[in-house]
Amino acid sequence: MTRNPRRHALSVPVRSGSEVGFPQSLGEVHDMLYDKSLERDNCGFGLIAHIEGEPSHKVVRTAIHALARMQHRGAILADGKTGDGCGLLLQKPDRFFRIVAQERGWRLAKNYAVGMLFLNKDPELAAAARRIVEEELQRETLSIVGWRDVPTNEGVLGEIALSSLPRIEQIFVNAPAGWRPRDMERRLFIARRRIEKRLEADKDFYVCSLSNLVNIYKGLCMPADLPRFYLDLADLRLESAICLFHQRFSTNTVPRWPLAQPFRYLAHNGEINTITGNRQWARARTYKFQTPLIPDLHDAAPFVNETGSDSSSMDNMLELLLAGGMDIIRAMRLLVPPAWQNNPDMDPELRAFFDFNSMHMEPWDGPAGIVMSDGRFAACNLDRNGLRPARYVITKDKLITCASEVGIWDYQPDEVVEKGRVGPGELMVIDTRSGRILHSAETDDDLKSRHPYKEWMEKNVRRLVPFEDLPDEEVGSRELDDDTLASYQKQFNYSAEELDSVIRVLGENGQEAVGSMGDDTPFAVLSSQPRIIYDYFRQQFAQVTNPPIDPLREAHVMSLATSIGREMNVFCEAEGQAHRLSFKSPILLYSDFKQLTTMKEEHYRADTLDITFDVTKTTLEATVKELCDKAEKMVRSGTVLLVLSDRNIAKDRLPVPAPMAVGAIQTRLVDQSLRCDANIIVETASARDPHHFAVLLGFGATAIYPYLAYETLGRLVDTHAIAKIIVP
Repeated sequence: MTRNPRRHALSVPVRSGSEVGFPQSLGEVHDMLYDKSLERDNCGFGLIAHIEGEPSHKVVRTAIHALARMQHRGAILADGKTGDGCGLLLQKPDRFFRIVAQERGWRLAKNYAVGMLFLNKDPELAAAARRIVEEELQRETLSIVGWRDVPTNEGVLGEIALSSLPRIEQIFVNAPAGWRPRDMERRLFIARRRIEKRLEADKDFYVCSLSNLVNIYKGLCMPADLPRFYLDLADLRLESAICLFHQRFSTNTVPRWPLAQPFRYLAHNGEINTITGNRQWARARTYKFQTPLIPDLHDAAPFVNETGSDSSSMDNMLELLLAGGMDIIRAMRLLVPPAWQNNPDMDPELRAFFDFNSMHMEPWDGPAGIVMSDGRFAACNLDRNGLRPARYVITKDKLITCASEVGIWDYQPDEVVEKGRVGPGELMVIDTRSGRILHSAETDDDLKSRHPYKEWMEKNVRRLVPFEDLPDEEVGSRELDDDTLASYQKQFNYSAEELDSVIRVLGENGQEAVGSMGDDTPFAVLSSQPRIIYDYFRQQFAQVTNPPIDPLREAHVMSLATSIGREMNVFCEAEGQAHRLSFKSPILLYSDFKQLTTMKEEHYRADTLDITFDVTKTTLEATVKELCDKAEKMVRSGTVLLVLSDRNIAKDRLPVPAPMAVGAIQTRLVDQSLRCDANIIVETASARDPHHFAVLLGFGATAIYPYLAYETLGRLVDTHAIAKIIVP
């Protein structure tokens, strides 16, 4: 479920004043309709690695050959030579770079890094970028060895790729004596983020890689032309033990050089359909990310981009987790967990590990197939849906190939030692240092044993008592008489059709009414009838590449489980981080709501914020601002459960629309670095169907108590309009 759909695919900026009118050019149409946040791609991907970590040019050559076999996975533009983007991520080819440095009279330290940069074609802007890059690297006490023009052959590019071709250069950087590789990698991360923020106005500047562990070559050429464009890749002296490869197919956008993959640690096939929520929550958690390994970590904020592709945002988060001290295995199990909630056969210790993780970050859900490397480990991960294929082959020469299809290079059948596939939610890791291949069972056994997660969870996590286990007097009953109920229904725009066709059916069957696909009612903004605020929003989904998901027959990969409490620092795993309260669904019953709002523990302290206002004394705008001020003050004073309630309506006292109140307070708390210290619980009469709940959750609500919907169902039962109530 996307938690924060703050924008949707039909958003178009509206011009005002004298500018109102039709667009004057195709470029202006593009600017109005194109939204960078909607970047998606569906691609071919894979990795080739020598299991024992022996570098060779064969690994590089085989990866390029495999990439050429995946040309059908990408698109070709009208010039016949420009692709959507392809590239390679290599374990740093140390021998090759030392030869390059020696040829130029440079001295490389034991620990050095190479950056691959796209610079502006304008010489002055390129020079300015070089100066800023050098300043920020030297600020980190790193020594600049020199700049290198990357040898390229522009003749293999199509006209479209050539028209946007950046200046491509490498920078060589030495670390001070005594620095460990990971120390240098962290300082390079901070330096790069400072560089990017200083050069934000230069749209052609892009850092493909700046690392002492891996290097990237990518662009808008055809896969077979990659070594013809980047002459380094055809040099037999360029050797690597790990090579990720990727052929991009852009489903929504025009290709651009920076969006070619791999990114700095990973390559991704599929779509992160929760990306809007992931990005918003990454921004909300910014102040929670702290690590003694990087005291000035917040110089790198914001950590996750909101304008690149979904894959690049996931790469940003992986990069942050690695910089903060996580290993790549732990980080990927946090970002892309398997389906653990409804798996009865899962080891309780392992379930506790994933349950603990879920309290600190929501999944980055696909469909997604991901390959990644940090220079030591090469890995392939599928999300829990398993809708992107990943098959592997191990040959006698200790090479392992894992890709979105088989037959991507010409090994002989008698050379094959083992073959198989990476399944839904599985992670396969090649440790080139120890020469081992680790499958999910082995990696998960290691992860679950790092801390006593099960003991922490059993001791600290509270669970709401289920409805069916409570005595009758605690289940709840109608609180509104018929006249008051009718007044509330009129105030919140309940129609007779809605009562019969929506709410009654939900009560009788426990699910939405079955109907034909589509909505033929007028857009709310054009309707001649009064429409509630929820009708002005539409579901955002990716229709191009996603197969239909059946939440009933595929319930094992679905979960509405929700936890509340203060979020903690994800880099510090300790027992105190398990102080959370968990329940099965964000849609609360009466008994759930009462339990939540009457807890005595200070770390579950609940306070109510009235979201109604006197129309004779104030305005809606002033009320919303006042609500934000009150919410901020309450959270600063220790409120953890912020209950927004519209129960207090009366003559001349109207409710603030619940999505408006939730969205405004969510934004204020995020801006003030408070959101992850509180949870927004909405007690509202306005929400009564799944779309309404989705809108509230999308704007930032943690849980919803739709009290008027329950009162209405109670009335339908009393009048025998419903024979029974189905409780989920």
